[in-house]
This record gives sequence, C-alpha cells and structure tokens, in this order.
Amino acid sequence: MAEYQNIRTGRHCVFLMHAHLVFVTKYRHHVFTDRHLTRMEEIMRAVCADFETELTEFNGESNHVHLLVSFPPKVAVSKLVNSLKGVSSRRLRQEFPDLVQHYYRANKLWSGSYFAGSVGGAPLAIVRRYIENQNRPL
Repeated sequence: MAEYQNIRTGRHCVFLMHAHLVFVTKYRHHVFTDRHLTRMEEIMRAVCADFETELTEFNGESNHVHLLVSFPPKVAVSKLVNSLKGVSSRRLRQEFPDLVQHYYRANKLWSGSYFAGSVGGAPLAIVRRYIENQNRPL
C-alpha cells in the first residue's frame, strides 16, 4: 500500500500514472559526463513542471538517460517526450559547446526514437533502484 501514498488528483479524476522513458544519443555516441547529466536533470525537471508532470527519478550513462515520470491523464506522453528531447538538446548544445563534436553530422543530440513503458508490472521501488544504479560517468 506504500506505493499508493502519492495518488494525485485532478479536477475530475484521481490518478497514479508513471512512465519509464529512455532516450539514446544519436548514433549511440558516448557524449555525457556527470556535469552534462546534472544540467540535463535540471532542464528536464523544468520541462516536466511546465507539463504539470513530476520527474520522480533521473539518471543516465554516457550515451542514454532514464527518466521516471509521474503524469496526469491529460498529458500525451509523445508530446512530453518531444518537448523533453527538444528543449534539452537545444539548451545543452548552447551551454556546452564541447558537445558539437558529437553531433556534427546530424546536428542532433538525440536519436529520433525513444522507449516509453508504463510502470505497473514491476513495483516502482524496483524501477527506481534500476534507474539509480546506472553507471553514471565521472
């Protein structure tokens, strides 16, 4: 029952919806360091706040990131993903010119695809632990 403590309410609904999102870099290039991931988490938290969603957990490795997002039923996951990838790519490329060497051919930071899984089969604690245990680069 501990997992039902964070039930959210909307104007006409009560919900507890989570999605596990994974974004990979273009060509699976190893581009991220800890400072990139730290800034990316800040950017993605701000985007989630704009969508009235909550970034519950964030971590990644040098070529991909994992997000656990709690979202209301009115939010389309595809629109949230589009905004998360677009804003983070634009801001990171502005703030970290060293990323230019990794996306020079396609002028894109992220791959065009993504993974989105509804979280419900596995307990959230297990998914959260999986994301926390990613091998974050130094």
